[in-house]
Amino acid sequence: MIDYAAVLSANYPDALWGMIDNDLVTLVWDESNTDPKPTQADLDAQWPQVDYNRQVRAVEKARRADYEAQSDPLFFEWQRGDGTEQAWLDAVAAVKAAHPYPPAP
Repeated sequence: MIDYAAVLSANYPDALWGMIDNDLVTLVWDESNTDPKPTQADLDAQWPQVDYNRQVRAVEKARRADYEAQSDPLFFEWQRGDGTEQAWLDAVAAVKAAHPYPPAP
């Protein structure tokens, strides 16, 4: 299902609009907007990229949390001479494998 509100928020950030329950029929496009009101076809075409960007942000958030918890300590151990570079690199690779990027649209 296409999240029309997400598409509008992502691709028309300065536009004023309202919509009820993601129902495009209820979209109200403010007359002060410089862009014309997008059609359903416009929004449908924009959805794959918006959804992809949302998925990428989710992967990056999950990776960031796991890097902090798993690989960062090993990095600092390696920097202090208490660990190995390979242990750190293996931890980074494990985080990337656990949280792969989605295929591009």
